[in-house]
Amino acid sequence: MRIERDCIGEMFVPDNVLYGIHSLRAKHNFPITNEKVDPAIIQSYLQIKKAAALANEQAGTLDKEKSALIMAACNQLLFSNDYSAFIVPAIQGGAGTSTNMNVNEVVAQLAMQLSAQGGKEPLVIKPNDDVNQSQSTNDTYPTAGKMAMLKRLAPLTSAVSSLVDALTDKAAEYSSAIKVGRTQLQDAVPTTFGRTFTAYASMFKRDLSRLKHAQKVLSQVNLGGTAIGTGINATAEYESAIIPILNKYSHLSLHQAADLVDATQNSDAFTTISSAMKSLAADLSKFSNDLRLLSSGPQAGLNELELPKKAAGSSIMPGKVNPIIPEVVNQVAFETIGNDVTVTMAAESGQLELNAFEPIMFKSILTGEQHLTKAIETLVENCVSGIKVNAAYCRKEVEHSSIAATVLSPLLGYEKTTALIKEALATQQSVKALVKQKQLLPDSLVDSLFTPEVLTNVRRVKKEKSAAGSNLN
Repeated sequence: MRIERDCIGEMFVPDNVLYGIHSLRAKHNFPITNEKVDPAIIQSYLQIKKAAALANEQAGTLDKEKSALIMAACNQLLFSNDYSAFIVPAIQGGAGTSTNMNVNEVVAQLAMQLSAQGGKEPLVIKPNDDVNQSQSTNDTYPTAGKMAMLKRLAPLTSAVSSLVDALTDKAAEYSSAIKVGRTQLQDAVPTTFGRTFTAYASMFKRDLSRLKHAQKVLSQVNLGGTAIGTGINATAEYESAIIPILNKYSHLSLHQAADLVDATQNSDAFTTISSAMKSLAADLSKFSNDLRLLSSGPQAGLNELELPKKAAGSSIMPGKVNPIIPEVVNQVAFETIGNDVTVTMAAESGQLELNAFEPIMFKSILTGEQHLTKAIETLVENCVSGIKVNAAYCRKEVEHSSIAATVLSPLLGYEKTTALIKEALATQQSVKALVKQKQLLPDSLVDSLFTPEVLTNVRRVKKEKSAAGSNLN
C-alpha cells in the first residue's frame, strides 16, 4: 500500500494500481451506478493528454523527457485498449473533475513506471503539474465529451443512411403497388407503397440533415480556455497549438470556439445533438408503429405488409409471430426521448461560468447514440430489407373501398358523391358498378377514373361531365 494525500487528507492506495487518491474518493463518493465513464470519453481524454504534452513541450513549459513519457503512457493505454484503471462511475458530481483526475493519475503513474524501465530511478511525474499542465477539467472534460459524441455520431449517421437506402429500394420495388390510404385510421384516397416508402425515406433524410448540423456544432470546443474560458495558466503558444495537434491524434476536425467563455459555461451544443436524436427517435417510433399496424393480423388485421419472421411469438399460441424488431426499435425510441428530457434539464440547470451536470448529459447522449445505431441496424437488416407487400390483397381492398369514389366529386359534386357512397355501402356493391348501373357517366370515363394511375393522381383525367350526371336518384 502507498499513502497519498490531497486537500481532504490521506488515503491508502494499493501499490499495484495506476489510479490514485482522487479516483478512489470518486469511487467511494458516487455509488450510484456500476457503469464506469464511457470508454469513448476515456479514449478522447487520453488523446487530449497526449496532445497537451506535446503542445506544452513546444511552448517550452514541459520538460522534453516528461513530455515523451506522458505521450508514451497515453499511447500504451490507447493501443492496449485496457481501461480497467479508470474506475470513476459515469454518474458523478464535480462537473467531471473526478474523470479528469482519474486520467491524470493513471497517465502519471504509468509514465513514471515507464521511466523506471531498465532499473533506472523513476522520474517524478505529477498528475496535476505535468499531465494536467495548461488544462482544466472545465475545458478538457467538455472537449472529451464532444469528441466521444462525434466518434459515436459517425456510425449513427451511417445507419440512418442505410435505412434511407433500404426504404428507397422498397419504394422502387413497390412503386405501383396501390393501397388504401388512411387518415385518422379511417379509409382515405388511395396511394401506392412506392409513395409511402418514399415518404419514410424523406423523413429520415431530414433526420440525417439534423444530425449533420449537430456534428458541426459539436466540432466547436473550448480547449485552451482552462477554468472559465479566459485561458488562465495556459500560454499563448499552447492555446494556438493544442487543437491542430489534437486533430492529428484523434482524426477529427475540431475547431476552437470563437468565444471560449461562452463555450465553457453554456451547454446548448449538447441540447442540439440530443434534440436531433429525439427527432430521429420520434420518427423511428412512428415508422415502427406503422409497420406493426400495416402487418397486423394476418387474418383479422390490415395484413398489407408481411414482415420477416424472426422468432416464435407465443409460449401458448402455436404459430403466432410478433413484430419484434419494430417493438425493440420503439423501446429504444422511448429511452432516447426520455434521455432528451434529462439533457434538457441538465443544460438548463447550469449556473454562471460552468455547468456542473455534464456527466449525466454525456451518459445520456452517448448511450442514445449507441442504442439508436444498433436499433437502426437491426431494423434494416432484420425487418425493412425483407418486407413484402401483399399487393394483390391491397389492390382488392382499393377496388372495394367506397372512399375511392372521391375521384367522382369534381364531376358529380360532393353531395351526389356522398349519396352514391352511402348507397354503395348499403347495397354492398362497388361505387364504380353503381355509377355504371345508374349511367351517371360514360362507362369509358368511369373505367378511366377508377384506374390505379388516376386514383393515386399519377395521371389526371379531363373533367368532363356527362348529361347523365343529373340523373342521380
